[in-house]
Amino acid sequence: MPVARTSRRLTHLDDRGAARMVDVADKLATVREATAECLVRMSADTIKAVREGTAKGDALQVARVAGIMAAKRTPDLIPLCHPLPLSSVSVDFDFVDGGIRVSARVRVVGQTGVEMEALTSAAVAGLTLIDMVKGVERGVYLENVRLLEKSGGRSGTWKRA
Repeated sequence: MPVARTSRRLTHLDDRGAARMVDVADKLATVREATAECLVRMSADTIKAVREGTAKGDALQVARVAGIMAAKRTPDLIPLCHPLPLSSVSVDFDFVDGGIRVSARVRVVGQTGVEMEALTSAAVAGLTLIDMVKGVERGVYLENVRLLEKSGGRSGTWKRA
C-alpha cells in the first residue's frame, strides 16, 4: 500500500532529533474535523449479547461515553498533543459481519487538527467494548484502528481511499 506523505520530516522532532511540541501560535484557528474507526471482532453469540445487553449493562452506551471522555483526555495520553477545547465528539456503532465497527468524529475550532483525538476516541470505545464483553468471550479483539478523514487547516481535506 503506498504511503501518502505530507512532509519529509517528523514534525515532533527538532533539528537535533529531540522531541518537541509543534508551535501552532502562527496558525489560523479554523474548523477542523476528523473521523476514525476501529473494528471490534467477536463471535455472533457475543454480538447477540451486546444487542440484548450484558450483565454489566448497555455496553454500547458505556463505550460511547468512554470514547467521548478519551477524546477529551488525549493530551494526557499522547505526550506531544495540544490540549484542545473540543466542540463536539460523537461515537457511533455499526453491527457488521464478525463484529462491531466503532466510528468517532471529533470537531474543534482551533489551530491544530483533531486526528489523534478521533483515533483515541475510537480505540478507547473499542477497548471498552472488549471490557464489557470479556466475560462472555475472552478472545474479542480490536483491529484496524485508522483515520478515515480529516478536514480543516492549511493541509485541507484528506480521505482514506
